[in-house]
Amino acid sequence: MRTFYFNKYYKSANVLSLILIIISVIFLIFKGLNYGVDFKGGTLIELRVHDKNISISNVRDSFNSLNLNGVNVKKFGNQTDYIVKFQNTDVKNPDFVNEIKNNLKNSSGYDFSFRRVENVGPKVSSELLKSGIIAIALSLFAMLFYIWIRFEWQFSIGAIMALFHDVIVTLGIFSIFSLEINLSIVAAVLTIVGYSMNDTVVIYDRVRDNLKKYSNIQIFELTNISINETLSRTIITSITTLLALVSIYVFGGEILKGFSFAMILGVFFGTYSSIYIACPLLVSLNVTQKTVLKDKD
Repeated sequence: MRTFYFNKYYKSANVLSLILIIISVIFLIFKGLNYGVDFKGGTLIELRVHDKNISISNVRDSFNSLNLNGVNVKKFGNQTDYIVKFQNTDVKNPDFVNEIKNNLKNSSGYDFSFRRVENVGPKVSSELLKSGIIAIALSLFAMLFYIWIRFEWQFSIGAIMALFHDVIVTLGIFSIFSLEINLSIVAAVLTIVGYSMNDTVVIYDRVRDNLKKYSNIQIFELTNISINETLSRTIITSITTLLALVSIYVFGGEILKGFSFAMILGVFFGTYSSIYIACPLLVSLNVTQKTVLKDKD
């Protein structure tokens, strides 16, 4: 079996990760995230136009003529389907959507139908945002607690730093490219936490076993041995997961693109951080055989 020397790139990878985290934090602080209707409040309409000659610019101009706030139009599904999002300042008006439909019929000049309408008020959206942040924070804390019990404290620090790296960089990419953050992205982030932790635990289990087995090998070499021993499992799991996610991204439609893209980033960074964040931290903390055997003394 061929041996790959991952440990040769520990320092370079750490520098790269630090740069990615700094860039992500800067964008998150100064640019922020592009919150969708779920977190910002507003109205979402799934529109079908019964005329193939109507373009997305025609639909956008029709809605802009209604003096709505923050109109955003995207293609959805087939050629004649669109997702329209805008700020709704009159959420208490039960006839608001009907008024939009009637005004659009009078001004657009083409035939259409509303296939789906979703309204989210500002109070509900703020509660959803708060709940999403709490869910992510609690999942990170629960993972830290799990690793602390299962492994020694040095392992728990490495695992939680890998998780923070994956979450921050993923959100940073969404901020840089102004990709929409909605409830499905929160679900993707929570899944990323679980995926990344699972990959890290597999490697950590092998590191701990090898620490008990090879007392004369330093942790720098031992982490590389453990990564190589679990590499086939990591590659198979990552590739099969990515195949499914790429299929969803390409064929799943506009609604699933954000979720699948976040998951693709999570699989990539989760695999990367297990090797180049979690393992180098064990080296920095100088984990030895005594560390894993001290509880048995």
